[in-house]
Amino acid sequence: MADRTQVTPYQSDTAKKQQVEQMFDKIAPKYDLLNRVLSLGIDVSWRKKAIRMLAAEKPRRILDVATGTADVALLTARMLQPEQIIGIDIANQMLDLGRVKIREAGLESVITLETGDSENLRFEEGSFDAVSVAFGVRNFENLEKGLSEMRRVLRPGGRVVILEFSMPNVFPVKQLYQAYFKYVLPLIGRLTSRDVRAYTYLFESVQAFPEGDDFLQILSKTGYQQAVCKRLTFGICSIYSATRQDS
Repeated sequence: MADRTQVTPYQSDTAKKQQVEQMFDKIAPKYDLLNRVLSLGIDVSWRKKAIRMLAAEKPRRILDVATGTADVALLTARMLQPEQIIGIDIANQMLDLGRVKIREAGLESVITLETGDSENLRFEEGSFDAVSVAFGVRNFENLEKGLSEMRRVLRPGGRVVILEFSMPNVFPVKQLYQAYFKYVLPLIGRLTSRDVRAYTYLFESVQAFPEGDDFLQILSKTGYQQAVCKRLTFGICSIYSATRQDS
């Protein structure tokens, strides 16, 4: 299993959580553009596929972890029409941009954003019908603690859906994508962002993330059942889905 504990945005002694917060606050104005660039423009379709995996449960109350600028929260509100979505993130600059998008969409009565840490959720056990995370779990300081907390606030029978970058293993897609991540993306970062290191970290964090079967094992270890992985677009991205099934 890949060791991701040493992968942090900056070369400093500060805890990973604080470094991630600092990084995303810095790149917040360019974050939506970054997602388009990282995914070659198909991240919206990935998000829609992940959200559709929640449709059968008809969730009324949803928690969106690492909500960022609320892209998933907004899509979920439109596609599933739940009663309430709460989005949490540690980066306040990201949340501020998300609130503007929510207000412009007229969805303030449905979506609420708040500062929150995935490893210390303020919600009571079993508070949500579903939990979603898009491109956020690889940034957790303590992956297992974050997953356990998400399971705790999920009601029995509820589902978690996690969307995350992964490394393709098909020739020549693997080689092309690695080259894109390693060389082209940092160049784009230098041209568009105040924080070039953030773009290098994204490549390193994707490489270090315990994807596929390794991540399914972690989901099982943290108490989830029926964990499955669906690889998208030659393995560039993966959707993980699992449920809380208390006996």
